[in-house]
Amino acid sequence: MVSERASQRAFFGVSALLFAASAAVTIVWCASMSAMGEMPMPGGWTMSMAWMRMPGQTWPGAAASFLGMWVVMMVAMMLPSLVPMLWRYRQSVGSTRRAAGRTGETRLGRLTALVGVGYFFVWTVFGMAAFPLGVALATVEMQQPALARAVPIAVGVVVLIAGALQFTAWKAHHLACCREAPGRGRTLPADAGTAWRHGLRLGLHCSYCCAGLTAILLVIGVMDLRAMAVVTAAITVERLAPAGERVARATGAVVVGAGLFLIARAAGLG
Repeated sequence: MVSERASQRAFFGVSALLFAASAAVTIVWCASMSAMGEMPMPGGWTMSMAWMRMPGQTWPGAAASFLGMWVVMMVAMMLPSLVPMLWRYRQSVGSTRRAAGRTGETRLGRLTALVGVGYFFVWTVFGMAAFPLGVALATVEMQQPALARAVPIAVGVVVLIAGALQFTAWKAHHLACCREAPGRGRTLPADAGTAWRHGLRLGLHCSYCCAGLTAILLVIGVMDLRAMAVVTAAITVERLAPAGERVARATGAVVVGAGLFLIARAAGLG
């Protein structure tokens, strides 16, 4: 019992330190990006510097910088909802092992870390896809003023669609898969291959489940701390609250309202 409590304190202590470090780096990164300013665009909006090269920077360098920022940001945003899932995995795997003492705890920690690495690997791939798409859109918008003027309405439409997505069976399915975890009627083998696949599975379901909310973050401002905080809170609550599906729908209603407001404002109706 004492060993279990010590293990629990160590696990949540390391998780808290990782969250604090990633949040601090994200805040510093956002502040440095804000200090560089944003590019005014036709239509009365500004473009984030996240989609541009810094002076003297190559495109591979810009991509690597964005990806590093993206991974740290995802750790800060997703860790609050992931930690309980990792703890249940650790308990499940620990219940299948008879090994005790330092060696058993060390291996258990490595397997749990591997699940987390698999999970964030999926989000890394997502960021690798988001960067060239964002750069391509930014380039077109800078070359086509008429298209740039339509961006505020397009942002409202994206937010509206993201809100509507919260009501779909597709969202409910992936949210249920995210909320499902070992330790609730099933266990997982204690091997590296299973841990890696479990992390990938969690990451895939999470990225699908959060697709709409992540899209909002990308179009509102990938380096906007307020947007990050709101999206993080929405993801965490719908993942961990007892009535997660109802929370997702309530979030969807708020987001739909925000989308309609943005469209009306962009159209000059508000």
